[in-house]
Amino acid sequence: MSSDPNRPTASPARRRPVGASGAAALITGTAVLALLTSAGPVLAAPAAPPAPGAAIARALTKSPVYVDPSYAASAVPPARQKELVRQIEATGLPIKVVLVPLAKGDAYNGDADTLAGVVRDRLKDGADRAPSADGRPATDVDAPPHDDLILLTTDGEFPDSIRGHEWPGEAHQAEDAADAVGLMDELDDASLADLTAEAVTVIERGNGTAEYEKERKKLDESLAGDGDSDGRREDRGGPSWPLIAAVAIPALALALPAAFLVRSARRRHAGSAAAPFALPQAVFAAARAADEAELRRRAEAEVLALGEAARAADTGTTPGLQQALDAYAAAGTVLDSARGLPDLAGVLALVTEGRDALAGTPDPLPLCFFNPLHGRAARPVTWRPLGRRD
Repeated sequence: MSSDPNRPTASPARRRPVGASGAAALITGTAVLALLTSAGPVLAAPAAPPAPGAAIARALTKSPVYVDPSYAASAVPPARQKELVRQIEATGLPIKVVLVPLAKGDAYNGDADTLAGVVRDRLKDGADRAPSADGRPATDVDAPPHDDLILLTTDGEFPDSIRGHEWPGEAHQAEDAADAVGLMDELDDASLADLTAEAVTVIERGNGTAEYEKERKKLDESLAGDGDSDGRREDRGGPSWPLIAAVAIPALALALPAAFLVRSARRRHAGSAAAPFALPQAVFAAARAADEAELRRRAEAEVLALGEAARAADTGTTPGLQQALDAYAAAGTVLDSARGLPDLAGVLALVTEGRDALAGTPDPLPLCFFNPLHGRAARPVTWRPLGRRD
């Protein structure tokens, strides 16, 4: 250290008094800090709605059976759900059941395949898995594999039926098993619970394809029997089945599989032994939504209008006049014996056929296959009937 007496020494630190404005700022900052640390949590933004199938997938992680509340009251009550759970668990197979109502415009657009695909994706991607047993969020390690999956769902086209889906292949023949159950005579009026239970049984046996082929053979034999009864009706008078078929079928759709024509006919024949012809099940389901009385009045008016147009047509300039007259006669016969919405829809199809014949329309498109009440089809599409792959 220097001993120079003339060296200036360090001055003591200067202390400046805190003015009124500085004190106010200090108090304000302290108050804000206190508010920030003591205030409750900031309100979060409303949660986004769950993705389609998320709730179903979460439920399936706890139970192999998911039933929509609208079905739980009667079609599949809680007691039956428990029975299905026990039955599925006893098989040791990766079977899951999803029974929910399907309709056009819903999250799955009323399509069973879409529903099944969405549920499978939700199960597989793990986005909605439940936490693990120790409370940790689920990870790919915690989650059970869903690569092997057998899924039984409701059918969008036939609400009282079920569909089978299977991944990655068809080792358990789930699709055929569900289709076979839908063709069994003894299960015609069965509940969704009974249909599901029988499908699980067939899947467990592993003979779904054999069962399906057996049921189809029975329907083919039933078709032959219905053909005999049609012949007897022809002997009693009235238009023959070939005549009606030649006019009605082109107006409805392309050729339908005989097995499913028979199934439609059998259900309708239960109420009438003299039903004139059978419409496909898809038409049955769609037509029931219409009002029968109003449709009957419309059909009567359409038949009368076709008759007047045919009588006014010039035989020399209307090559299709005879075809129109045949359609008019067939439509009148069907209308006279119509006992429900399907028959009335057939009347409208015959009337359309007659009008096309009078107008000479080349290769006209038929009426909407799934519901003739929609009017003429806009374009042809490929459609596979339930239970068929060809």
